[in-house]
Amino acid sequence: MLDITTPAAGKIAELLAKHDDDALGLRISVVGGGCSGFQYDMAFDKPRDTDEIVETEGGVRVLIDSVSFRYLSGTQIDYVESIQGAGFAFNNPNATRTCGCGKSFAA
Repeated sequence: MLDITTPAAGKIAELLAKHDDDALGLRISVVGGGCSGFQYDMAFDKPRDTDEIVETEGGVRVLIDSVSFRYLSGTQIDYVESIQGAGFAFNNPNATRTCGCGKSFAA
């Protein structure tokens, strides 16, 4: 399962509200690339038949394809704001190594 923190769910809801389509959810996937081999990709999309769908308490839907779900299982997704900027942070227990910027990982 995926753990979407309250700040992350709030930010996702805020971003989804800018689109006028209730069918949309946030698709999170793992793709090849980055300095460590895999990187996270996020985009608004409509659910597919083979997706795992995670719904937050606030009703936000996160869509994950079956291949990416293997790499994301158990991951906590947070939204953090700091003096260095703001963005989504992934705490992935499946990552054996991460890069210095935190945007890619190895599994």
